[in-house]
Amino acid sequence: MTAGRPPVVRRAPGKLFVAGEYAVVEPGNPAILVAVDRRVTATVTEPSGDGTLVSSDLLAAPVRWLRRGDRLDPVGVEDADRARRELAHVLAALGTVTRLLAEHGRPAPELDIAVSSELHRDGVKFGLGSSGAVTVATVAAVAAHCGLALSAEERYRLALLASAELDPKGSGGDLAASTWGGWIAYRSPDRAAVLDLVRRRGVAGALAEPWPGFEVRRLPPPAGVALEVGWTGTPASTTELVSGLHRRAWRGTPPHRRFVAASADLVRAAADAIEHGDGAALLDSVRRARRELARLDQEAGLGVFTPALTALCDAAEAVGGAAKPSGAGGGDCGIALLEVPDTRARPDTPDVADAADATDAAESADAPDPRTAPGTAASGNSRAGATAAPPDIDHLRERWTAAGVRPLDLRPATEGNEE
Repeated sequence: MTAGRPPVVRRAPGKLFVAGEYAVVEPGNPAILVAVDRRVTATVTEPSGDGTLVSSDLLAAPVRWLRRGDRLDPVGVEDADRARRELAHVLAALGTVTRLLAEHGRPAPELDIAVSSELHRDGVKFGLGSSGAVTVATVAAVAAHCGLALSAEERYRLALLASAELDPKGSGGDLAASTWGGWIAYRSPDRAAVLDLVRRRGVAGALAEPWPGFEVRRLPPPAGVALEVGWTGTPASTTELVSGLHRRAWRGTPPHRRFVAASADLVRAAADAIEHGDGAALLDSVRRARRELARLDQEAGLGVFTPALTALCDAAEAVGGAAKPSGAGGGDCGIALLEVPDTRARPDTPDVADAADATDAAESADAPDPRTAPGTAASGNSRAGATAAPPDIDHLRERWTAAGVRPLDLRPATEGNEE
């Protein structure tokens, strides 16, 4: 290792599902996601001792890991299993990059990794894709520290390989949103085929070969639509909910196939509405998405809709908006879309070329506490906070607060995984 190498810092935003959850776990099926302006930061520095030292704001103290063959083992900790669980995504990301380095004849790196997150508060996660953002940020930081020049798609692919080692059922949509940022249309790859490709061709081969089913493309910010996010106060496990669907006999039945087809149709309609600036049609698609998730919940008994999520959705409908759970449900967050005057022509609206400057400015400010700060409109097409919130948004927040749902101060993040 070269002495005096400067720290490498990489950030990855969290995400929200707009439409397509559950169906997107089937290879090639579409979803729409949006990145949000709360991030995970991974900082990689020269090693402070033997092995790899990993620190996280979810752990009371850093954990040192020593390599024994292909395995990293913790030293000096009382609960090794807890350390592995809490740092599973960091270790998987490090392991995937290490394997790529080995295929190029390079030794396993020794380094220090520090991870901090704006996607939780006091250890309580908000359901904004923290695991995916941790994986993306760690892959990018370790790869850059080791001198690997990777494209956005290569970083996403490495993150997907790392995540699939832990849970091959995950769609990878969170990884795509954290990598590219903004609003995206996404189709999940066939993870079984991808893992088989790694076994046959190695990590480098998997980066070079086409992935069956995979597609991602940027969508423009929706015109004339504000995005509001509410937190139910109850964390949920996406892995457990999706695994529950896979365990049920309902999967693969005609109702399941109908759900997947209906989800694909409404996602296509939503993407078309976004690209054509049709806010009313986008809200209609979100309402369809809520109905399909409710039907899925009734037929499969997953527990997607909690009383708080139902209240969140009903409050949005009462003020003329459209709402649904974001992600697997069972708690966490819901989203609401409301039509507002289109402000995309405002001179203070950042475009993608200005995203780095916007990121620097956002990250220099203290992050507000999302448990107490109702925030400003998270418009899909303008800077939140530039003007007062429209009356419907104020009424929505009041209804959410009365129902025990906490409005989160979030905005779409135009940038993805950045320095």
